[in-house]
Amino acid sequence: MHCPFCSAPDTRVIDSRLANDGDQVRRRRECASCNERFTTYESAELNMPRIVKQDGSRMPFKEEKLSAGVMRALEKRPVSTEQIDDALNRIKHQLLAAGEREINSARIGNMVMEELLALDQVAYIRFASVYLDFSDINAFRDAIEKLEQTKSPRKNR
Repeated sequence: MHCPFCSAPDTRVIDSRLANDGDQVRRRRECASCNERFTTYESAELNMPRIVKQDGSRMPFKEEKLSAGVMRALEKRPVSTEQIDDALNRIKHQLLAAGEREINSARIGNMVMEELLALDQVAYIRFASVYLDFSDINAFRDAIEKLEQTKSPRKNR
């Protein structure tokens, strides 16, 4: 690692510890030339699968797009930021754990719907109305009746 202060190629690690719930390693380093200290973070580079859209086109996974859709459904709902982050992390973990290079966008939509159902029923209906492309009031009514008949598998984690 080159020193960010003097660009010397020789630095040594003084201290290492886990950071960010064990997802990163925090290293405290010291330059052998100028004796300045700095911190680096090391994390695994994981490749998310490419998304296969309904029209057959393929695009890279964009975390911002996933987050925006979930946030839009949860707008003005009593769900904490921590709960939202946990739900997004579970979805990303499922995508990585699948070990596939490509994944159908419908599977991601279903994952989002499952997480929203566990977080907030109104957000679930909001997302479902767009995702399932409700065409009329009867489609809303059917979704709400189905929701009333089934209990959430995970009540407000």
